[in-house]
Amino acid sequence: MSDTAPGPSVDPADVARFSAVAAEWWDPKGKFAPLHKFNPIRLSFIREEALRQFGRDFAAPRPFEGLRLLDIGCGGGLLSEPMSRLGFEVTGVDASAKNIGVASAHADSLGLDIDYRCSTAEALLEAGAAQFDVILNMEVIEHVADPRAFLIDCTRLLKPGGLMIVATLNRTFKALAFAKIGAEYVLGWLPHGAHDWTKFLKPQQIRGFLEGEPVAVEGPFGVAYDPLANRWSQSSDVSINYMMTVVRPG
Repeated sequence: MSDTAPGPSVDPADVARFSAVAAEWWDPKGKFAPLHKFNPIRLSFIREEALRQFGRDFAAPRPFEGLRLLDIGCGGGLLSEPMSRLGFEVTGVDASAKNIGVASAHADSLGLDIDYRCSTAEALLEAGAAQFDVILNMEVIEHVADPRAFLIDCTRLLKPGGLMIVATLNRTFKALAFAKIGAEYVLGWLPHGAHDWTKFLKPQQIRGFLEGEPVAVEGPFGVAYDPLANRWSQSSDVSINYMMTVVRPG
């Protein structure tokens, strides 16, 4: 059995790189330490956008009961688990079987009921998978072979009234300097080769990919790192990291 789910959007070399360090997903000081630091701002943005989109009570401990969420490219489950705790019925999908194994074992150890699958967006679509209220498309699109087809497939998995959040890296020289050269070769935050700068995407490309699709696209919303405070926050600066929202009208 292959360790990589087949599909036209899958870049086997990228999947292999993440599979090689899959055991470290839940080590806050390991290869994925930057994502552990990044997670609070991602979670805050997702929660705020979903509360607004679905009119849920921000004070409720599990405000998203009854909603289905797809975490595409879920890795070890760093977003799937907190989304499950917020009440979502979570499906986590990743092209790496090793990532899915780590995610499943970690969720089981905590008694979390998450449907993890080694699969792809196009496979879910072809199988006629039930549509989702929320899709998380976080730091994935810069790793796929065909970003346009991938993004359209994800969008078509949204229910009417559904929300997708896309997070990625801007293709700017600043992102090359900080997110690629700095993060991988100077600071050692990421393994060498974790990103290919030529696959970074400008916000207008995201919009262009979805031109003609029946969706409303908002953003970009910037995210910036403060080295003095050692934390991430929302920012007007979209030159490195940014997020966008995609809504299928109800």
